[in-house]
Amino acid sequence: MRIGILGLGRIGAFHAETLSGLGAVESLVVSDPFTDAAKAAAERFGAEVADSPEALLAAGVDGVVVAAATDAHPALILACAEAGVPVFCEKPVARTMAEGVAVLKAVEGRDVPVQIGFNRRFDAGFAAARAAVRSGELGTLHTVRSTTLDPAPPPAAYVAASGGIFRDCSVHDFDIIRWVTGREVTEVYAAGGNRGADYIREAGDADTTGAVLTLDDGTLAVVSNSRHNGRGHDVRMEIHGFADSVAVGLEDKLPLRSVEPGTTFPSGTPHDFFMDRFAAAYRAELAAFTEVVAGVLPSPCTVADALEAGWIAEACTLSLREHRPVTVEEVRHT
Repeated sequence: MRIGILGLGRIGAFHAETLSGLGAVESLVVSDPFTDAAKAAAERFGAEVADSPEALLAAGVDGVVVAAATDAHPALILACAEAGVPVFCEKPVARTMAEGVAVLKAVEGRDVPVQIGFNRRFDAGFAAARAAVRSGELGTLHTVRSTTLDPAPPPAAYVAASGGIFRDCSVHDFDIIRWVTGREVTEVYAAGGNRGADYIREAGDADTTGAVLTLDDGTLAVVSNSRHNGRGHDVRMEIHGFADSVAVGLEDKLPLRSVEPGTTFPSGTPHDFFMDRFAAAYRAELAAFTEVVAGVLPSPCTVADALEAGWIAEACTLSLREHRPVTVEEVRHT
């Protein structure tokens, strides 16, 4: 099949490399406002260059991967849908929830699949945890712990435009909690602070946060996030049930050092970048998209799925600001 890529920044170039290595992908068509980026991708992967999204859609592509800036996501998703071309778009669907809801309404009546990029759904450990929960082998769940700790904060320009740590970082935890447990979040209570970069505080954001989520069956989920974790990129999940408990990310490259006498685990070089931690998941995610394009798989992460994680992020943002519990329904109707 012939796949188009809109946006050739860091993640777009990474996706181009991944797609070029998939057996189902015969050719690539790429487009980026920065022509040097598109030319570099064309030279490296033998891709055809289109000078605009419209030209790319007219180039006979079977599917499109959107890795452009967030502000462009809604228009590009809708352009693909209107052209009848399956589309994969990195999260978020849009900068605001109102825009995201508008996208959902616009694509709901169309027979064109849209897949949103939440790569943890394609990580082998998270998939195994989900299977353990769904099989019932853990028994009734009582506690879930989900962690995303970055080794260093992103640049000031990114923070200023990100919408806050809950919307751009914690949202991955919110999505994977829903996916693994099969439950919905009803209420949140969030706290946060600033222990490092002044520009994060000046942007009105927190660099370290914790949130307690109440799921619709009474299970408690605790989410921990930080921009400052010098040992590496730490992404983990624990799922505790009455019968058994499992963990994701408990492996030799875990960025944690045990101080127990005689303990040598973990012994590997810690993960220091999200593309390292989730390289296999990204490949599986795009391989799944080729199956969506082929019509043999429904979208494994829909616009509606992405918006549900977004509503949880909105609730946590309000909870942090007002120092109180917030229900998801409260923000859903604002």
